[in-house]
Amino acid sequence: MMIHFDIPTFGKLILGLSLLSAAYTFALSLAATRGGLGLLKGARYGMHATTALLGVGVAVLGYAFLTHDFRIIYVERYSDRSMPWIYLLASLWGGQDGSLLWWTFLLGGYASLFTLTIRDRELSLQPLILATLSSIVIFFILLQLLSANAFATHLADPPLDGNGLNPLLQNYWMMIHPPTLYLGFVGWAVPFAIVIAALIKGKLSGEWIHLARPWVMIAWTFLSIGLLLGCVWSYEELGWGGYWAWDPVENASFMPWLIATAYLHSAIIEERYSMMKVWNVFLMILTFVMVIFGTFLTRSGLIASVHSFARSDIGNYFIVYIGLISVISFGLMIWRLPLLQGRRDIVSLKSREFAFLLNNWILLAIMAIVFFLTISPLASEWLRGEEVTWGAAAYNQIVAPFGVVLLLLAGLGPLIAWRKMTGKGLLHAIKWPSILGLAAAITHLALGARFDRPAFVEATRIFDTRAGDLFAAFLGIAPLLTTFSVFLVIGSVLQEFHRGASARVSSKKESYLRALRRVSFRARRRYGGYIVHIGVALMYLGFAGASWDAEYEAAVRPGETMEAGKFTLRYTQPRVELDPEKRMVFVDMEVYRDGKLLQTVSPAKYIYRAAPESPTTEVSIRTRLGEDLYVILSALDAETRRAIVQVKVRPFVLWIWLGGIIGILGSLFAQLPDPRRVARESLARRRPALSPAVAGICFLLAALGLGMPGPALAQGGSSSLHAGSVTIEDPEERELFSRLLCQCGACERLPLDSCACGWADDKRAEIRARMAVGETQEGIIASYRALYGVKALSVPPDEGLDRATWALPVGLALLAAGGVFFVGRRLRADGSKGGQRNDAEAPPAISDEELDARLARELARLEEEE
Repeated sequence: MMIHFDIPTFGKLILGLSLLSAAYTFALSLAATRGGLGLLKGARYGMHATTALLGVGVAVLGYAFLTHDFRIIYVERYSDRSMPWIYLLASLWGGQDGSLLWWTFLLGGYASLFTLTIRDRELSLQPLILATLSSIVIFFILLQLLSANAFATHLADPPLDGNGLNPLLQNYWMMIHPPTLYLGFVGWAVPFAIVIAALIKGKLSGEWIHLARPWVMIAWTFLSIGLLLGCVWSYEELGWGGYWAWDPVENASFMPWLIATAYLHSAIIEERYSMMKVWNVFLMILTFVMVIFGTFLTRSGLIASVHSFARSDIGNYFIVYIGLISVISFGLMIWRLPLLQGRRDIVSLKSREFAFLLNNWILLAIMAIVFFLTISPLASEWLRGEEVTWGAAAYNQIVAPFGVVLLLLAGLGPLIAWRKMTGKGLLHAIKWPSILGLAAAITHLALGARFDRPAFVEATRIFDTRAGDLFAAFLGIAPLLTTFSVFLVIGSVLQEFHRGASARVSSKKESYLRALRRVSFRARRRYGGYIVHIGVALMYLGFAGASWDAEYEAAVRPGETMEAGKFTLRYTQPRVELDPEKRMVFVDMEVYRDGKLLQTVSPAKYIYRAAPESPTTEVSIRTRLGEDLYVILSALDAETRRAIVQVKVRPFVLWIWLGGIIGILGSLFAQLPDPRRVARESLARRRPALSPAVAGICFLLAALGLGMPGPALAQGGSSSLHAGSVTIEDPEERELFSRLLCQCGACERLPLDSCACGWADDKRAEIRARMAVGETQEGIIASYRALYGVKALSVPPDEGLDRATWALPVGLALLAAGGVFFVGRRLRADGSKGGQRNDAEAPPAISDEELDARLARELARLEEEE
């Protein structure tokens, strides 16, 4: 007798059992807080059972996709019978409901991994940690059961075939980027649960910092990889030539990363000197709150984005949950403020502690600016009944000054001593890195930096604002300052590696290379952080390359050529290829430089059978260290074979990807466990020790391996979230269209220079006609605003309530300057009274000779610990 296996019913049953298991874990965890290892053991088993059930749920949904069970609404919406199996699996997280199930499963995986690795450590905190984690799992399961059930079925007869996954998402990045980003988001639940448990128990002497450290690094690494992959995906697949558009969903991932990066720096100070305790608790709570806020932003659909899901009532649940965890978490922090008082205080502005504090201020200032600009459409609509949108140009203009100062601090931080340093010692420490930075800046000027009056005037004209003029002026010198800061960072890191190796050579009489290797491995966290700084600096170098960007466009026929700076492109022929899913139209072009053939590029248009009205763009990129040649097929006339081709020359883009990879490697290097310590723990337990760092690295490799496409995917087409492309040959038109947002109501209000919908085509034609009869840009912008409101402008004017937004970064900068003045004045007053709180007397200033001596002593201490 065969038993009928009903997938939708079984899936719903699994979700219900997962909820019961999570509630059982939560109840046992709370009971275990009163004592009883048996209850704690039961809670651990409950957590593993919850994760296993969620895993079964994911497997069942995957099976439903593979068997085309279109009774399930989610399967019908995001798949069809023609899709390859690899894209059917990617559909698991292609929509709202399935991605929430995947998110919850990953959350359970983190919780189970934590349970496996902590063993018998911190038994007093374990029950509360498990209770917090299980409560988060309960929320996400309830969310699915109430509003986003991936196993919901059709009331009527199911369709014979599904709608299919959006062709725009059918590429290999869909297999890698979303899972990695989810791992980065979900991972912050573990450190959050640890700090909540520590606050409730009052164990705030540093235990929670040490316990959370590996999980913080794992989550930060995943989130960094997710952001980097998102940039690569945008650059290679979206066909617009950029890698970061300040889209609300991009910002939703970036904001937690900023706060988490601030935490990584301030946690070092608490571990070393028991300082900044309130900062660390605040930053950890805020990171998780912003993770949930980012999830809300993506899934509520309240703010238009090319990446967000459709608008739904799921946002209401998130608002309630964000409010609940904020009140509880920050309430606990306020309750425990007496226990969060540091044992020491900052004693000098010329100290690494103060540099880290300033670093945190800047990171939080950037986060506040991004947060305010991201929610401004909602806030302005609620407050004044008119939606105001800030485009990428405004973000770049406002954030750039803070980013350059942050990079400068990354170069100075490693050179400044802890506690206090003499002015002479500081000058000596920064001498060689500064010389390297100045040499790079001079080279930058010699090669033609955008440090001239026309650039300044152009920036000021584009951003016709009062407060905005201050930032527009900065845009003219930002590339030069970035170049100086990049090489200052590189010089400071190389100097620190050299100083450490030289000290060991002097004390141990080893060869230089052996000393360099041993000192790096024995202080992995420190030198891993330095490697991350190198990676970030190289990414900034790639960002600065945008100052030399150049764009070219031409209409050519077979045999004709077009010039793109120092390159010449010859159009040879169009060709068409077919596969079961789509028709691919290529344009083959030979790339020459100085008469020498370099490469053949083949930009294309992909026309999917499921969506023939929305062709996607496949760019062709020639990548070198010096520049990228980015070739886009804008249009092709099938009869005359006339092609409109857009070419962008983008210097130094490759350095962004290289810098990102180096930064990730530095993060992994910092997480490597000490093999001697692992061996000692294994012997003590008589069984292999599973370090959280080792587990996290294995988790990372497994996750990336899961996401990597197989051979069948190698020939898959790429896609674009911008259907088609826009042809604009006149630079004046391009500038004007970049300031006006599409108002068709169906798309995500992209600028008219990139939106390819029919409404945008008609509007561009209308504006061109007005320009042809002599109407000015200012007049067109004014009439556009009068017709559609201020929300139709990519850069709002500096007037009325909008002036407050332009004043925000200025106010934050003044606040930071005031903080520096206040701290300096207090330190001077403390010095005149003969000391500071909690110290008998202020430590003496540190000379450069003492720095070397201290480094030698620290190396000796590391030897003794081994």
